[in-house]
Amino acid sequence: MPVQSLIKKSTEIIDTKLFKKTTIDPAPESPTKLLDSIDSPADLRNLAQDQLPALASELRAFMLDQVSRHGGHLAPGLGVVELTIALHYVYQTPRDKLIWDVGHQAYPHKILTGRKKSFETLRQYGGVSGFPRISESPYDAVSSGHASTSISVGLGISKARDLLQEKFDVVSIIGDGALSGGLAFEGMNNLGSHANTKMVVVLNDNRMSIARNVGALSRYLTRVITDRRFNRIKTDIWELLGNLSNVGIGIRNLVHNVDEALKHFVIPGKLFEDLGLRYFGPVDGHDISEMVEVFKFLRDSATQPVLVHVLTTKGKGYRFAEDNATKFHGVGIFSLSTGDAPAKQPAPPTFGEVFGKTLVNIARGNKNVVAITAAMSDGTGLTPFREEFPDRFFDVGIAEAHAVTFAAGLAHGGMRPVVAIYSSFLQRSYDQIVHDVALDRLNVVFCVDRAGLVGEDGPTHHGMFDLSFLRTIPNVVIMAPRTEAELVAMLHMAVGYENGPVFIRYPRGAGSALCAEKPPTPLSIGKPEVLCAGAQCAIVAIGDACTAALEARTILAKTGVQPTVINARFAKPLSVTYYRLLCAEYTHIVTIEHNTLSGGFGSGVLEIVSAADLPRRPQVLRLGLPDAFVAHGDAPSLLKSLALDAESVARQIGDFVRTGSPQPAHATPDLIERPDR
Repeated sequence: MPVQSLIKKSTEIIDTKLFKKTTIDPAPESPTKLLDSIDSPADLRNLAQDQLPALASELRAFMLDQVSRHGGHLAPGLGVVELTIALHYVYQTPRDKLIWDVGHQAYPHKILTGRKKSFETLRQYGGVSGFPRISESPYDAVSSGHASTSISVGLGISKARDLLQEKFDVVSIIGDGALSGGLAFEGMNNLGSHANTKMVVVLNDNRMSIARNVGALSRYLTRVITDRRFNRIKTDIWELLGNLSNVGIGIRNLVHNVDEALKHFVIPGKLFEDLGLRYFGPVDGHDISEMVEVFKFLRDSATQPVLVHVLTTKGKGYRFAEDNATKFHGVGIFSLSTGDAPAKQPAPPTFGEVFGKTLVNIARGNKNVVAITAAMSDGTGLTPFREEFPDRFFDVGIAEAHAVTFAAGLAHGGMRPVVAIYSSFLQRSYDQIVHDVALDRLNVVFCVDRAGLVGEDGPTHHGMFDLSFLRTIPNVVIMAPRTEAELVAMLHMAVGYENGPVFIRYPRGAGSALCAEKPPTPLSIGKPEVLCAGAQCAIVAIGDACTAALEARTILAKTGVQPTVINARFAKPLSVTYYRLLCAEYTHIVTIEHNTLSGGFGSGVLEIVSAADLPRRPQVLRLGLPDAFVAHGDAPSLLKSLALDAESVARQIGDFVRTGSPQPAHATPDLIERPDR
């Protein structure tokens, strides 16, 4: 590239407003009220192009107002306001398909596609989902909530279009860290081999995921400045500028931005072009006119896979979010003027916080303990560990499968890895758990956060399958604490366990008021504990389901039914001796779990009952989550609609004891996610 071009590009980067901190009036007065006139993208396309920046300001202000009052994902959506407008302005959605990776950045998309009037119900029970859902709108081409999927599904839709000889465009929008996931590269690798398939990948490059990106990809563009050829060019430019008397020292001070010019304008295209994608960019992701021009050209002229590299600022337009994009990635209610959330009332520590603190204490006495997370150090409670043991902490990025196999390697090498992953994300690493960890009986500890119903994030994030898919794996121990104190005991036991992988699953948030109890006595593998003794009926609950079991017992006692309540503690292995004795003593057994009933904890108990050689088998009632995807909403509303709140549990157990017929209540029909377009 000629020296003059490098200088010009450097100057453009200096002058652009892209990376400058900006502020907006949280509620700007607009005489046009453009957003009020938009009920669909068709209305958007009726606007003049020079009206679009004003619409972007209104859209950004509307998002800020709504999320500040109701909570939700904020910074990701703020960063793609102009990009979203440009895409809907150029492409004929919903005929043309926009596929949002992860989906938490799709708030502007939702607002522009007919959901503005109902947006105040965002993430509430019965309201608008926080993620794209094909059941919610024809403009949501696919349902999404996990990272790195958009390129693969976009290629599938594109190939189906071509095979059926249909005519429409497919655009996959990926970024916010999702490109660090291996599935994204698998998708690009395959996409590059389909040279005659028209498809656009938009890389939303905001240099952030939920937290700052980690790994080689995020450092790829930086490496060019260490190249000797680059430094030779830079030296030549430096000497040239020194000889330009009319330019002077001021321009010479700009030369450090040649680093940025080379990184963004020389190297990135090569990476994607080598994968078989035609590269366009970088494009200013906050310049609507520039993006409209690029997308119109690709819509009308492209015949092959292309990648558009768009540079955006996460949290754009709201300085608090720009300054702290991690904090404002997902927020509760907050003040627009200060960015502060309301003062919280004193509350017990969350399970995640207890886990993080306990692991630090354990690591102080055991130098072999290491911690691994997949881009969730804050969410899983590992930040204190990272700060105290930076050399023993590993954030592998949005790469759960790699996290598990990486942990296997650490275990092979003599370390004691502790992997902290959300339940719904652990699903992405099932093969690695089976093949790389359990098969060799490696001593890896998995701390499975967000187990059960997580509330407002909905079906992509509910941790309702882990007991079922983990129970099928040989050589594993699966535990679920009732209280935070029990979590402490389980974590100590798991780190000291020498016979294979251990899983500890616990819910989001804090436990019950019983968490202040003393730590329980050392645990015996597979053996439960009796919480309350009774007769005729035994309620065996696991994890946080014990709370409803105890409350239901109090309700039942008023009707003359006093069941025994048992804290299962273990989902695998189950003590066959213990449960056979239980079967012999009680005529009615009830299991309660916050996991799907299909193959869950209750199924394990039922397996023992069916195999037991007993003169009389007890009746068994299993209570848990349905064989369906559960919608979003606050946890109390979901549990009540699923008949898993204390009153519903008591009613079902009372009917069960009286009739002897195990007939669990059915979920409210509108609670179940259905893929109806």
